Amino acid sequence: MLKTLMAQIKEFKWVSILTPVWMIGEVICEMIIPKLMGSLVDRGIEGGDLTYIFRTGLVMLVVALIGLLFGILGAFFGAKASAGFARNLRKTMFDHIQTFSFASIDRFSTSGLVTRLTTDVTNIQNAYQMILRMAMRAPASLVIALAMSFLISVKLSLIYLVAVFFLSLVMVYMMRTVGPMFQKVFKRYDELNESVQENVSAIRVVKAYVREDHEISRFEKAVAGIYQMFVQTEGKMVTIFPIMQGTVYVCILLISYFGAKMVVGGQAASSFGQVLTTGDLMSLLAYCMNILMNLMMLSMVFVMITMSAASARRIAEVIEEQSTMQNPENPLFVVADGSVTFDRVCFSYNKEAEEPVLQDISFHVNAGEMIGIIGGTGSSKSTLVSLISRLYDTDSGSVQVGGRDVREYDLEALRNQVSVVLQKNVLFSGTILENLRWGNKDAGEEECKRAARLACADEFIERMPEGYHTYIEQGGS
Repeated sequence: MLKTLMAQIKEFKWVSILTPVWMIGEVICEMIIPKLMGSLVDRGIEGGDLTYIFRTGLVMLVVALIGLLFGILGAFFGAKASAGFARNLRKTMFDHIQTFSFASIDRFSTSGLVTRLTTDVTNIQNAYQMILRMAMRAPASLVIALAMSFLISVKLSLIYLVAVFFLSLVMVYMMRTVGPMFQKVFKRYDELNESVQENVSAIRVVKAYVREDHEISRFEKAVAGIYQMFVQTEGKMVTIFPIMQGTVYVCILLISYFGAKMVVGGQAASSFGQVLTTGDLMSLLAYCMNILMNLMMLSMVFVMITMSAASARRIAEVIEEQSTMQNPENPLFVVADGSVTFDRVCFSYNKEAEEPVLQDISFHVNAGEMIGIIGGTGSSKSTLVSLISRLYDTDSGSVQVGGRDVREYDLEALRNQVSVVLQKNVLFSGTILENLRWGNKDAGEEECKRAARLACADEFIERMPEGYHTYIEQGGS
């Protein structure tokens, strides 16, 4: 899964590498400032050296400005890398979906694919930006702050280690608990999108049969499901922040108490056996806040990663999906004639279904012969036609066109020579001429007009204000 997603970074690889570099530069600048502050207090304020105060203050200002520059660069590069990563993910998914067989689309569902292209990719984008910036910044800040703290006071720094170990256990527990819950949340999103999609696409049917109340109830049920799952998930997640804040305050209290005893008592009176200055104590408290605040940021990163892990799996499923319909090694490119033969054909949309949709169907239609297939709604008339152009593959038996099994043909060549006029026509946003060119993108205007005349649609089109250049919306008729 991770390899599949990381392959989409592509041209944003160096931008992604440089982002943590800028963030680490910002961290180093941040870690220098508390040490300078401690030195300023000890040598400047307590020593009464005004020149040292001004000089150290100027150095702190320069370091802060350099840190600001690093932070701006990190934010810019991180935003560029994450936005580019999301763009590549969407493009790769959309391009790959175009190669899906009808069976693959049925397996994922239209609403599920829409959720993956929108909500899931956005989650990955946010998580990737957080990883590049915070996941690199926080550990670096923790390590440097701990190192600086140990240089000041080894024994007081042990308080940090206990706190870090405790909070690490809390974060691991949260990741294991919350991860599966987010997977369920995104499945509820699929149900919500499906409800909206069906309602909008069939709004006339809903109104004709006065089913508005039923659809509203169905929508509210889907929304309530998401609400309940989010409340349950967020309820577990928010507990980590009070725990972390409590840990921060306990650490500050302990360091202030024992540090003050060391400052006031000096080496002789201190049971710690170590001299600590006022400036050192200020530096330790600053590092304490820095360490524990970075731990809180790291916990937010883990929460984001946990939430996006479910999205990552769903996106990887789409990218790694292999179409069940492949061209043969040596395909045929020409259909000899228009004859069609079904030989003991069985087919089902769901392989686990108790009974197939088509069972043991056999017949032969000669080239040029016209036949009609009559049956009630849902009797698989459209399914039977779909098998001729190999929109689906049979479970058993064979479908032959021009005397050869449809699985022997190149898919594009077969569908170019076997035309299927769908029961429900679909128009896309654009001009009438652009819609007519779906069958042949290089067709000239006269060729399109001839096709319209053959379909007896020319009179209607020519009555339009702009004729064949009239703009129509998706779903128009």
